[in-house]
Amino acid sequence: MRWKPHVRFGGRAGETHPPKGGQGAPVRSHVANRCLGQVRRRVQNETLGHRGRKADPLYRIRKLLLTGSERLDQRGSERMLLGLRVGDPNDETVGAYLAKESVRDVYLADTPTDAATLLDKAIIGCLADEVAEIRSLGKTLKAWRSEILAHHDTGASNGPTEGLNLCVKKVKRRGHGFRSFDNYRLRVLLHAGGVAWPDRPRPPRIRTRSPHSNA
Repeated sequence: MRWKPHVRFGGRAGETHPPKGGQGAPVRSHVANRCLGQVRRRVQNETLGHRGRKADPLYRIRKLLLTGSERLDQRGSERMLLGLRVGDPNDETVGAYLAKESVRDVYLADTPTDAATLLDKAIIGCLADEVAEIRSLGKTLKAWRSEILAHHDTGASNGPTEGLNLCVKKVKRRGHGFRSFDNYRLRVLLHAGGVAWPDRPRPPRIRTRSPHSNA
């Protein structure tokens, strides 16, 4: 399938190098980010009794929590720590944040050996945690251990798959749903430039001069 040049891969998937082998890694720290978001929303509901609002401490730092620790400046770090101190009485969100950072460290490791060591430590720590969402993250990391470590050998990622899935969802959302799968498929192909059109006749030339008038 031929794709338009403006179609880009990536988003939350991070880097999207072409695979060099038969295995690919899950989407970076996307799974860990999801775990962190689930814990933050649950703590928010249990503490204040409602979903996140503009003035709520955890809601105000939701984007800072998903940012890598090395990308936060001093002001951002202080805001995040203040929000956690006020809105996370039992340090559950703190534990989810630390679990997310441990998963990121696996992908930032320089060698496969270091990555395996960091991943095993992350799995053990997550499985031993008291928070259910973090234990679920540990089970996911354990189940995908070989695929995660294969990233350091192959450089593969499922970023291209996530990018194409995003394009398909945009088409579906823009069309407010499709009853016919054939029409849905054609619309996706039209959006991505995967249709080979036959040669079309040239449109008629439009007159550029006004007609002469004797009036």
